[in-house]
Amino acid sequence: MQSLKIYNTLSREKEVFQPLHPPHVGLYVCGPTVYNYVHLGNVRTFLTFDTLVRYLRHSGYKVRYVRNITDVGHLTGDSDEGEDKIGRMARLEQIEPMEIVHRYTDDFHKVLEQFNILPPSIEPTLRGTLSSRLKL
Repeated sequence: MQSLKIYNTLSREKEVFQPLHPPHVGLYVCGPTVYNYVHLGNVRTFLTFDTLVRYLRHSGYKVRYVRNITDVGHLTGDSDEGEDKIGRMARLEQIEPMEIVHRYTDDFHKVLEQFNILPPSIEPTLRGTLSSRLKL
């Protein structure tokens, strides 16, 4: 059986996968910013990591897969300037920001279910850490 090789963005090379604490593997994936409906381009990322998680589990690893939900604090600009995307959508739709979060988080989960993508082990949100800093 051939070794699993993964591209390391730090070294910019494909490297043989070796967990730090075998047989445990920790995998963190940035999840969606839930301010609009997901599309196929969004799903591609989660389908890729779902395939990796399934392969690692099939290979005998105990995988803790963490995928966050960004539900506050993602700005419209590429810099640290601009309006919060969720706050902006809430203003446009004339509803509360958390209604936006719930609507699009539910939609995200339903779309991933349609692709038979497994849920993560843990799915944290940013709401508790950033909401006090924002004027939503």
